[in-house]
Amino acid sequence: MKLKVLGAAGEVTGSNYMIEVGSNRVLIDCGLHQGRGDDRKNREPFQFTPGSINAVILTHAHIDHSGRIPLLFKQGFSGNIFATLPTVQLTEVLWKDSAHLMKEEAEWQSRKNARRGLPPVEPLYSESDYQKAIEFLVPTSYDDVIEVVPGIKVRFRDAGHILGSAILELFLDDGQEKVKLVFSGDLGPQKPVMGRNPAVIDGADYVVIESTYGDRVHKNNDDTRAEFRKVMEDALRSRSKVMIPTFVVDRAQRLMYELMLMQKDGLLRDNVPIYFDSPMGVTATNIYKEYPGLFSSEIQDHIHEGDNPFEPKQMNYVSGVDESRAVNQVKHAVVMAGSGMCSGGRIVHHLKHGIWDEKNHVIFVGYQAVGTLGRRLVEGEKTVRIAGEEVNVKAQLHTINGFSAHADKNDLLTWASNFNTDPVFFVTHGEEKSSRALTETLNQKGFKAVAPSINQEFELTSSREKITKKELVSVCLTPQPPEVLVLLTDIAELAENLKCKAESIDNLEDVRSLLNSTKLLLETANSRTGCGSAV
Repeated sequence: MKLKVLGAAGEVTGSNYMIEVGSNRVLIDCGLHQGRGDDRKNREPFQFTPGSINAVILTHAHIDHSGRIPLLFKQGFSGNIFATLPTVQLTEVLWKDSAHLMKEEAEWQSRKNARRGLPPVEPLYSESDYQKAIEFLVPTSYDDVIEVVPGIKVRFRDAGHILGSAILELFLDDGQEKVKLVFSGDLGPQKPVMGRNPAVIDGADYVVIESTYGDRVHKNNDDTRAEFRKVMEDALRSRSKVMIPTFVVDRAQRLMYELMLMQKDGLLRDNVPIYFDSPMGVTATNIYKEYPGLFSSEIQDHIHEGDNPFEPKQMNYVSGVDESRAVNQVKHAVVMAGSGMCSGGRIVHHLKHGIWDEKNHVIFVGYQAVGTLGRRLVEGEKTVRIAGEEVNVKAQLHTINGFSAHADKNDLLTWASNFNTDPVFFVTHGEEKSSRALTETLNQKGFKAVAPSINQEFELTSSREKITKKELVSVCLTPQPPEVLVLLTDIAELAENLKCKAESIDNLEDVRSLLNSTKLLLETANSRTGCGSAV
């Protein structure tokens, strides 16, 4: 019996693992990479033959966990995909949107390539690919034990992350010994606002635990709510526009709830227009409304009082492109739009038309992956390229971390401490700093923990003897690009952009002078590498 880590080691996105029992192979998640070089990573060949996989078990709908499953079908996979019923419904919505965005991006890139004499670009997968995948989604219930293939059974437990999210209890049996392997999936906080508390599990031989926020502690719910309200009140008092990049599954619904509470408490005037610019988000919100029993007691109390937690007053659902563009002309409003990392979707054109205005505000309410536009803005870049145009960043930027649907360091340790069987913890789904911190903390507290590297394989036995002491002590993460390589990549991208604009440069002499200086600096750097002289 084996566990192979195929994704989300040393990074937050691209979740993907393989379980082998005898001749059967099952994937846990198969997600898209999001961030720097994401398209290249997503197009890399799988480290296995898709047709050799018997089934997929999906922890939840988020695209960094589910987004490459249609690609599996495109390349020959034909097995079932097991997930909770809400996850099945949300996954269909997210796949449809993902395929649409990929098609638009491929068409845009193809037009650009045509002008440069380059071949067209094909989307990662098409509508027919995700439609085929939908046919193989198998809805399941929480807490039932289901046989996936001979030798592998699974029980879905509530993870408290987003609607339908699950912790997986896997029961492995190769005919000689039995092993219990638990996947945390993405865990929710111990004191949730939206969902229920993550299920308590006290027994396992091995545990794969996420570490998105394994090195930090969120503000508590009261402090987070107070922080958000202050930012909103200050912005709206000056009749500004507030733009909120929004993950349309869970984060959008949380924001709607917070805005509803502000109206109820008299902190947000009923005449301030609120725009939710995401047709997909509207569909996702309607799915949320189908499952009141999976919400926290706080949300359910408001429902019993007759409130609609996901529909504040003055909510305007934006569907058509023309309607979306018209929002740019509105000077005083709250605008929520996907994507949450500003890596695509309608938030991009809202930022393009509003982030240059110092009167406006942008509120980030979720994790921003390395290399995304959202991460660059959060890290303070003053000029960014948005939809092909250089834009100065003058709007006031705010980050509210406490809205995260992820457990923080203390939440993760609390959940891990429930296990009383001395399991081995595999720490994944976190950037290097976070994974390293959680691994070291777990080991310091007497647990056995290791942060695997990509493609690292572990033999699973009931005695756990095949996990060596060296593996447990070391922190083996995916090698990250050295800083100099990141800088060289950025320089190459900037040079390519300038090359595309060369014919339209007005101040040619100034640019030529800067480029000559840059060339001289690069020649000097090259001569000091010891790898050959400058050309």
